[in-house]
Amino acid sequence: MNKTLLCDTCVIIDLINENDLLLSKLLKEEHFTLFVNSIIEMELLQGVHNKQELKKVEQKLTLFHRLEINQDILETATDLVKQYSLSHQLKLADAIIAATAMTYDVPFYTYNKRDFRYFSGIRLWAH
Repeated sequence: MNKTLLCDTCVIIDLINENDLLLSKLLKEEHFTLFVNSIIEMELLQGVHNKQELKKVEQKLTLFHRLEINQDILETATDLVKQYSLSHQLKLADAIIAATAMTYDVPFYTYNKRDFRYFSGIRLWAH
């Protein structure tokens, strides 16, 4: 049975820095398919400081499949922003990432569970 995960930026940063052994292990397992979306990719690229880091990030990103951001995701993200930006200081990027996980019904692997736990409809991955 194939399992899928949308991986958050923080998790992939630890993979790049060789601090996430679990994600490294999952990448080697045939029954796991790991995903990012364009927002996660852009957050990773925005954090590089030089061409060497850029190359390293681009190389790691080739290990992930991409979940495309469509109009349904943007509408869900807009609803999340309306509902949670005042009460929880929800950021645009996090709204789109959460909406991606919700729309595709894919578990979300993040270290920042407190930032996402208040969304109904998101499945936070517990390993």
